[in-house]
Amino acid sequence: MIDDFLASVSDLSAVDEAVRAAAAAEIMPRHRRLAAHEILTKGGPHDLVTAADRLAEQRLTEVLGKLLPGSVVVGEEAVHADPAVYEALRGDAPVWIVDPVDGTRQFVRGEDGFCTLVALARAGEVLASWTYAPALDEMAVAVRGGGATLNGVPLRSGAPEAGAELRIATSHPDYTTDDQKRALRRLEVEGVRPRPCGSAGLEYLAVARGELDAVAFSWELAWDHAAGLLLLEEAGGTDVTVAGERFRVTGGNALPFTAARDAATAERVRALLAG
Repeated sequence: MIDDFLASVSDLSAVDEAVRAAAAAEIMPRHRRLAAHEILTKGGPHDLVTAADRLAEQRLTEVLGKLLPGSVVVGEEAVHADPAVYEALRGDAPVWIVDPVDGTRQFVRGEDGFCTLVALARAGEVLASWTYAPALDEMAVAVRGGGATLNGVPLRSGAPEAGAELRIATSHPDYTTDDQKRALRRLEVEGVRPRPCGSAGLEYLAVARGELDAVAFSWELAWDHAAGLLLLEEAGGTDVTVAGERFRVTGGNALPFTAARDAATAERVRALLAG
């Protein structure tokens, strides 16, 4: 059934429409209009959640489950409420991986750098993904083996210009252990220009479109990475963990890991992280 779903243009378009509708109904009406009671914290002062996150995820959960009977949804807010939900990633059923507002801090500050991320996976393999930045009117879609597009135009990541300084977005210091901080500091060398990341989904998109050379992240929550990793892979890029393995959305990865425009750049960043 999932193969038929992926082969149907109308089914894939329905996901596109569902993502856009959730953003139009629950996210954009609150952009720059959030009331104080609509902003809460979860695991700490830097881990924000808003009414937009919760309501958009609820809407997407209802719609996506109906689009593909037998599928389950693993959403960031649902996992926060019940961590056992995350185990569905390791099951046999098709899984929708949802981050309703990726870049919540940017959203709370009234900036445009946030997006909605949806990925469809089965048995740990990401098969399709949607990255939607509603404030920027950008929709990136990837289908395994079918390429990646941005607003309908094919995406190709290319490779960094020979001898150019590498531009890398890295994990924000608030979300790293001391060991991870030490690994990420190894990127502070001549020829590399690291900076703290914003929305993970939009950073992956920047790599896929060749505006950024790589990302280096120290956490592995599937909703932050699944959509972007497939998007980048279908655009010609790749990923690798510090142990030299491909990133697994089911978890258990050696961290940090990197995703880059091409294999040579990925290996260069991995070698720096490994020390």
